[in-house]
Amino acid sequence: MPEHTPAPDQETLIAQLDQIAAGLAQTFAPFCEVVVHDLRDPDHAILAIHNNLSGRAPGDPATELGLARIADSAYPQVVANYANRFADGRPAKSTSIGIKDAQGSYVAALCLNVDMSMFRSMQNALQQFSATGAAPFQESLDPANAEAIRRRIDQYAAGLAASPQLLKADDRRALMRELKAAGFLEVRRAMEIAAAHLGISRATAYNDVK
Repeated sequence: MPEHTPAPDQETLIAQLDQIAAGLAQTFAPFCEVVVHDLRDPDHAILAIHNNLSGRAPGDPATELGLARIADSAYPQVVANYANRFADGRPAKSTSIGIKDAQGSYVAALCLNVDMSMFRSMQNALQQFSATGAAPFQESLDPANAEAIRRRIDQYAAGLAASPQLLKADDRRALMRELKAAGFLEVRRAMEIAAAHLGISRATAYNDVK
């Protein structure tokens, strides 16, 4: 590739790109490595590497994807969420964004590499924590028919294209009277359950029924 003097607008573009990379790396640390590639110099393409997870260094050469962009300006500008792997074998999820100059040629790339091994460890811990075993008896901490009350409230609100908490006062009073007429409010803690699902106080719920 013949040597040429870098255009000032390209220098400004890449300098601003490095600032964006630094901000992204700080936001998504420690899970995400952010790399700025200067595609004008493929043998020393890595210009900056923030939150280094891959062990590479500034001055390292371009990756296969970077070389593909250098060879073809029609190469996709955004390649998102593709499977990757760090040198030590850790799984990664990568996104590469090509940056073009005013002439439409690739001059840089912004690459994000997320260490998936951290998330998989958390996922395994959460699965273990949330796992339940068989019990020799059936127990429910929810009062009998509580779910039926909530379901009826949801159905009523959906018919008005609203959520239970956003029902107008008149609609809410009509709902409470309907619940009472259907016998839903006869079960233990029914008023407390209805009030909690509607986002109102129990006193307001009692007043709505009157």
